Amino acid sequence: MAEFKDKVVLVTGGSRGIGKAITGLFKSEDATVIVTYKNSIDEEYFNSKNIFYFKCDVADMKSVQEITDKILKKHSAIDVLVNNAGITKDGLLMRMSEEDWDNVLDTNLKGVFNMTKAVSRSMMTRRYGKIINITSVVGITGNAGQANYVASKAGVIGFTKSVAKELASRNININAVAPGFIETEMTGKLSEEVRKSYMNSIPLKRFGSGEEVARTVKFLASDDSAYITGQTVCVDGGIVMQ
Repeated sequence: MAEFKDKVVLVTGGSRGIGKAITGLFKSEDATVIVTYKNSIDEEYFNSKNIFYFKCDVADMKSVQEITDKILKKHSAIDVLVNNAGITKDGLLMRMSEEDWDNVLDTNLKGVFNMTKAVSRSMMTRRYGKIINITSVVGITGNAGQANYVASKAGVIGFTKSVAKELASRNININAVAPGFIETEMTGKLSEEVRKSYMNSIPLKRFGSGEEVARTVKFLASDDSAYITGQTVCVDGGIVMQ
């Protein structure tokens, strides 16, 4: 029997990219998967007896609390939270608008705060829970033209460490996963020249897949990771050597 058969897994921003891969993996593990999305969702793909989806703006605490209450009313527990929802609005600092800064920080960092606060209450009561925050290697290395995105992802790493210390006594593990260059719709739009340039900087000489990130998330959500908390795991082909 699959380990996650009786588990409820909540994946924010789970409708596309890495989030979709994470959703698909937990679906195959027979977990009950709850997916949040902000704009649109492929209802045909997510039409499954063990997948439920809700429109939710993770930056809005009221929306987050309403969705969390609905989930807990129907399923009584959330065993695993994957904070994956994120956006980019790239630009050099001198050209970056205050709105672009705020929007990215609100979704990528405040969204993690909102979801974690809302979900961890029930986890604390049950004295069990796994929280996995999707950050990025640029939150460690920095990246020109992404001051807002990098700040948000670096913030997620710091948030993960702090909350891991707060929740450890309640048997709640919280870790972060930092993907590098992953094959997604966004990287698919890169020119061949740019792709080769990026690939040359990766020791494994290839982009990763969403499924490889998902398998790392699955490990951190499993009982095999019971003694791991407050950590950031890079899934990056070796581009960041800590």
